[in-house]
Amino acid sequence: MANTASARKRIRQTARRTERNRARKSRVRTFIRKVEAAIAGGDKEAAVTALRLAEPEMQRAAGKGVLPKNTASRKISRLSARIKALALS
Repeated sequence: MANTASARKRIRQTARRTERNRARKSRVRTFIRKVEAAIAGGDKEAAVTALRLAEPEMQRAAGKGVLPKNTASRKISRLSARIKALALS
């Protein structure tokens, strides 16, 4: 257990931050799942719409440090490529 007041405060801060980050990460995963479901269903319009909503969420998570910036960019790029390939088939 923490002995000093500052250590106790740190524990409280970490708990709050962890909860926020967990919620953000979960939100991002939900948005990605919606895009992937639309792609799996073969619905290009729905996939494009879902990606438009997911992209800012992923960028926001990257900006807050929940996701690495390159990870967010890579995921957006790969989802975009899959949507583009959907149009060709």
